[in-house]
Amino acid sequence: MTKITKLLVANRGEIALRVLRSAREMGLQTVAIYSEADRNALHVRYADEAVCVGPPASKDSYLRGDKIIEVCKELGVDAIHPGYGFLSENADFARMVKAAGITFVGPSPEAMNIMGDKLSAKQAVQAYNIPLVPGTAEAISDVEEAKRIAEQVGFPILIKASAGGGGKGMRLVHAAAEFEEQMQLAINEATSAFGDGSVFIEKFVTGPRHIEIQVLGDEHGNIVHLFERECSIQRRHQKVIEEAPSSVLTPALRAEMGRCAVDVARACNYTGAGTVEFLLDDQRNFYFLEMNTRLQVEHPVTEMITGLDLVKEQIKVAQGEPLSFRQEDLSITGHALELRVYAEDPQNNFLPDIGRLQTYVRPQGPGVRVDDGFEQGMDIPIYYDPMIAKLVTYGANRQEAIARMLRAIEEYQITGIETTLGFGTYVLRHPAFVSGDFDTNFIKDHFQSSVLQQTPSPELARLAAVLAAKLLTEQKGAAMASNGAAAGGAAVPVSNWKKNRLAGR
Repeated sequence: MTKITKLLVANRGEIALRVLRSAREMGLQTVAIYSEADRNALHVRYADEAVCVGPPASKDSYLRGDKIIEVCKELGVDAIHPGYGFLSENADFARMVKAAGITFVGPSPEAMNIMGDKLSAKQAVQAYNIPLVPGTAEAISDVEEAKRIAEQVGFPILIKASAGGGGKGMRLVHAAAEFEEQMQLAINEATSAFGDGSVFIEKFVTGPRHIEIQVLGDEHGNIVHLFERECSIQRRHQKVIEEAPSSVLTPALRAEMGRCAVDVARACNYTGAGTVEFLLDDQRNFYFLEMNTRLQVEHPVTEMITGLDLVKEQIKVAQGEPLSFRQEDLSITGHALELRVYAEDPQNNFLPDIGRLQTYVRPQGPGVRVDDGFEQGMDIPIYYDPMIAKLVTYGANRQEAIARMLRAIEEYQITGIETTLGFGTYVLRHPAFVSGDFDTNFIKDHFQSSVLQQTPSPELARLAAVLAAKLLTEQKGAAMASNGAAAGGAAVPVSNWKKNRLAGR
């Protein structure tokens, strides 16, 4: 086993601070890196040591793998945690780290390569009978041939970048007449964003929900899943609100999706924390979408319902330790929600709204967790993702988690910039969300920017309250059975100590 003593976090902002905190609890020495724009950032002040790695632009600082490894050698660092974004899924960087004799806290470069390309990922999982969305099995560039395949699959279809993510290089095509233009646009965008213009075709799943399964594997062949996260509230194909567990998965469907997620991880000999993403259609059929070979932004909701610290688990796996639990040891306790608090203007198509945090006061109290990297008076840099914080709430059930989130949003004081806090309130009070009857089209179907300028309708609030009360009554009787089924056995009594510990996080 490899004993890690000094950890460098190759990231910034809230995720850097979140990783540093777990590392400190494990007794590790810590090193932060920063760009000139982040000189006064909280993660810089928190770490034992901090080194500037370049100018503000990411390509000159946080993406400088060679410079980061040089810092590790100078300071005697024996492990790097990449967080998410930046170099976290860069197989070449992971190889450079390994070649330098430094431990990379993440999966192998080989696993990154397989799952980093959507087509190779599909090919890898086929041997395990994982359900796949109908479409092409390989990249395609011939427009006429692609059009014929699209007509066979049936419109509407999606043209997707093989190396893509975050909605880049993706085009929805409703009819053959617009196919050629949309395919060329997808190729151009994919080339610009990823340096790879490979595209493929998939059947467009109508009214899908975005369900992802957290997996964790060690170097000894043990792989488990840590249940699901519901990630269907999205804008521009990027998530805004996540929750765990999903309000629509039955214990049987949860177990089947979990088994498939573990098989996906097994298909690439995965180690560490990763996420397998699925689309769930309106008939509750699910299809493999992709695997993210890193820690996810929304990992806190999984931590809340399982009682595990995923960053600590990542570090333990990187040290060569076997997982300390089996699948049957895991169960779901309570419910958690996460709202990504972005410096964006929901009334202006969610465009970034960069500026100074003139007022910044975090919410507190039972069941509230805030992962952030800012304090009052700081500026939101224009160079990076505009996320200010991840606001997380935990409750004994979904209704309590929603009520706590609404209370926390009300307590969160941010002035000087526009944020997604008001949008979060709108979603959480909407009858479709309260009832659980929503999909990835929620914003398109239900949201108009003008509603944020209006006082909430009394009728809307009344309907949401009635739905919440009805669901609470229905779910109380099933709570113990669901916990037992999630654990794969009989109902397991929930410890008050665990409830209180989680609620106070």
